[in-house]
Amino acid sequence: MTAHAKRSKKVKHSLGDRIFSVFNHILLGFLALACIFPLFYVFMYSITPYNEYLANPLRLFPPEITLTAYKELLTFPLMKTGYFSTLFVTVIGTALNIFLLCITAYPLSKRNLKGRNIIMALITFTMFFNGGMIPNYMLVRELHLLDTYWALIFPGAISAYNLILMRNFVSAIPSSLEEAAYIDGANELQILGRVIVPLCKPAIATFTLFHAVGHWNSYFNATMYINDRNKWPLMLIVREMVAESGTNMVHQSATVMEDLAQPFTLQMAVIIFTIIPILCVYPFVQKYFMQGMLMGSVKG
Repeated sequence: MTAHAKRSKKVKHSLGDRIFSVFNHILLGFLALACIFPLFYVFMYSITPYNEYLANPLRLFPPEITLTAYKELLTFPLMKTGYFSTLFVTVIGTALNIFLLCITAYPLSKRNLKGRNIIMALITFTMFFNGGMIPNYMLVRELHLLDTYWALIFPGAISAYNLILMRNFVSAIPSSLEEAAYIDGANELQILGRVIVPLCKPAIATFTLFHAVGHWNSYFNATMYINDRNKWPLMLIVREMVAESGTNMVHQSATVMEDLAQPFTLQMAVIIFTIIPILCVYPFVQKYFMQGMLMGSVKG
């Protein structure tokens, strides 16, 4: 193909289109900086000596770097147990969420399923009404789930909103693919595992991210169901340290150091310490994120 043919295929933009594009880039760049700046601010002050912070609170680039706050966090026993608790709940809970989404959305996508509309109405009803906090607590207690990790997993095992989106995504898959699998002798489970699930990778990746972030950031259920401090999830420990100024817990349990981190620096460090795993996971599912949400929300 000649250079002239390549140039002829290029779309010509008017002056107004170019101005609009530049404005969009500037606006989106500003919004991106507004989102990144708080994280950058927290990280910088987590490695800044406290006396440097007091000397110039607005300085973003410290003249000296210290990792004292992170060293103290690593000596805090609750941080280790909190990481284990949160990882267990996040991994097992997210796997259960995705499993239930797949095996529930697939049959509900069948238009010939008897009682399909009634089932969907009942599921939709739970989006707006539920038993409330006290009945939920009584249910968890009667099931003997108090002070167990399962109390943080089972109550939110499936989301009605995500189920509706997943059902819509599965409904958008051409039925001819299922018919071809039937002709080849596949049963329903084989079709689900070998045809539907591979085609639902964008939706599954999107909901995996949603549920993983939800489990990772959850702390309210733990305040109700978990009394054993050694089973506290990470965010409940962070809440006590940051919101309730509980950084003295770390100082009391830390080994003797010449220079203990100040509460402010320790609070900044614990925030960074807890968001790193989610930041590492997001780039791997980002390419599926928009595709999954758009395809799941088009067809009702």
